[in-house]
Amino acid sequence: MLLAHLPILIVVLPLVAAPLVVLVRHGGVGWAVALGVSAASTAMSVAVLAEVPGTGVLSYAIGSWEPPWGIEYRIDAGNALVALLVSAVATIVLPAAKRTVLLEVGADREYLFYALFLLCLCGLLGIALTGDAFNVFVFLEISSLATYALIALGRDRRALTAAYQYLLLGTIGATLYVIGVGLLYLVTGTLNFADMAQRLPAVVDRRPVIAGLAFITVGMGLKAAIFPLHAWLPNAYAHAPSAVSAFLAATATKVSLYVMMRVYYSVIGAPTAFGAEPTGAILMALSIAALLVGSGAAIVQRDLRLMLAFSSVGQIGYITLGISLASAAGMTAAMAHLINHGLTKGALFLLVAGVALRLGGTRFEQIAGLGRTMPITSFAIVIGGLSLIGVPGTAGFASKWALVVAAIGAGLWWVAAIVLASSLLALAYVWKFVEAAYLSAPPAGAPARGEAPADVTVPALVLTAAVVAFGLHATPVLEASSRAASAFLRGWP
Repeated sequence: MLLAHLPILIVVLPLVAAPLVVLVRHGGVGWAVALGVSAASTAMSVAVLAEVPGTGVLSYAIGSWEPPWGIEYRIDAGNALVALLVSAVATIVLPAAKRTVLLEVGADREYLFYALFLLCLCGLLGIALTGDAFNVFVFLEISSLATYALIALGRDRRALTAAYQYLLLGTIGATLYVIGVGLLYLVTGTLNFADMAQRLPAVVDRRPVIAGLAFITVGMGLKAAIFPLHAWLPNAYAHAPSAVSAFLAATATKVSLYVMMRVYYSVIGAPTAFGAEPTGAILMALSIAALLVGSGAAIVQRDLRLMLAFSSVGQIGYITLGISLASAAGMTAAMAHLINHGLTKGALFLLVAGVALRLGGTRFEQIAGLGRTMPITSFAIVIGGLSLIGVPGTAGFASKWALVVAAIGAGLWWVAAIVLASSLLALAYVWKFVEAAYLSAPPAGAPARGEAPADVTVPALVLTAAVVAFGLHATPVLEASSRAASAFLRGWP
């Protein structure tokens, strides 16, 4: 009986908890509530993910209003995997947040941070699990508004500028998305994704459908920071509070990419989105540009956080490249890299949080000699960097190799060659860190040998261990990604 209500409980739990944290107005209680809710959402996401292989699709009608009249939560192997990523990363990040939030946000606003964090979690989970196109917009706004405030809470004055820039571009993105949904509603008369997918083949005038697809692509592309719509991302990741950077880098863009996959494959359908229109070619060209420009920009950065932020632009390019192939193999690679990059970037930003906590900053002149000052953290950052490159034994290799195989399977040898060559750019910016950490002497006044506090370091090492585990044993992620790809391609019956 409880299993039947899990689709709504995963989303409602953080939504209800957020105002309770505000009413209590106590940072410690807020942290405990946020951690408990995130852990509960993770457990429920695991239960749902384990259930969908047998049932195919879990459907929950809000208020007993049967779809398509009412709002439906519809879960399959695709969005169940995304929900698990979001909730699991939140659960791992929150223990590290306890100390960093006190230092970066302040005790007087600590409870507000956790309330906003819960709202952001609610919004991201809602986007992933809802089966209603307009409900995606509602949760998109919930998560976005919470995110703008979370970024602005940073004491660095640049955080306010970053939040404002994100607000402007994010608002444009959400507006374009809802215009696209409106056009699809115009020709189908429904907002339910599954019902819309059934009605679209009968639509005679395809122009509103193509226009809607274009609006949704650009709108969600802004949210997902697809090149060249990524202008908000570097500053947002670099200047937000550490826990916010780690959580957003691992989840926010991934949820937006999920929406694009869902619309392309399950709603519009691959024959229309990629066969009748040049969506695949455009997306492929932008993906390749992202690989080159994002990685190239990361190389010239003089701050470790900014370097990792720009590298995300390139790494997102691998995911969109997999989507553009319009095949089961390409979608499997895209989903695998979505998960693996989420874990890798979550680990790296938590590790960098420990560096900033102990050294007072993350500029390369400050982290010189980090291999001697913080040896465990430095080694873990190298492991995360190897995953970004795609070195065997790391999670990044498994998904990049799957992408290369998918490209070769599609007869696109030149794309496979670009993917391999782009790893050399990743090698260049990772080597930049290695050079600073291991080949440079610590600056004058550097702290004695040691690590950041355990409550910050241990969660980062847990994610780093996951990066290695899913690199040495890639089968669980690849199989889950394959099931997700099949669910996308099959659509929602």
